[in-house]
Amino acid sequence: MPTRTAAQRRAEASISYDAYLAECPARQLLDRIADKWVSLAVNALADGPQRYSDLQRRLASVSQKMLTQTLRHLERDGLVSRTVIPAVPVRVEYDLTELGRSLLPVMCAIKAWAEEHMDEVHAARAAYDVPS
Repeated sequence: MPTRTAAQRRAEASISYDAYLAECPARQLLDRIADKWVSLAVNALADGPQRYSDLQRRLASVSQKMLTQTLRHLERDGLVSRTVIPAVPVRVEYDLTELGRSLLPVMCAIKAWAEEHMDEVHAARAAYDVPS
C-alpha cells in the first residue's frame, strides 16, 4: 500500500462522510434524525429524564411499537440513555446523552419553525391545490 500524506488521509475521510453519497453513513444518520418521532422525542426529552409512559402521553398518537423502536434507535446511536430504576414496579427512564443534547438546538429550531410557519404552509398548500 502506497504511503499517503496527512492531507490525502483527511481528504479521503471527508469523502467517507459526504451525505450526498448514497453509501455514506451520515446519510443514514440524517434519515434517522429527520424522522418525525425522533424529532418529537428529542424535543420532549429536552426537559430532562422521562419515563416511557410520560413520553407516550406527550407524543400524542405515537404507537407503543413506534415509540419503543424510536427510543431503541436513539439509544443505539448514542443520543439517548436508558436507565432501569429498581423499584416495584421497575421504572425505566430515558434521557438525552451529551451527544443528544448537542442535537437539541437544531431540533428545537426545526420544531419552532414548523409551528411558527404553519399558517403560511397551509396558505401555500391551499393556493397550490386550487385547480387552474
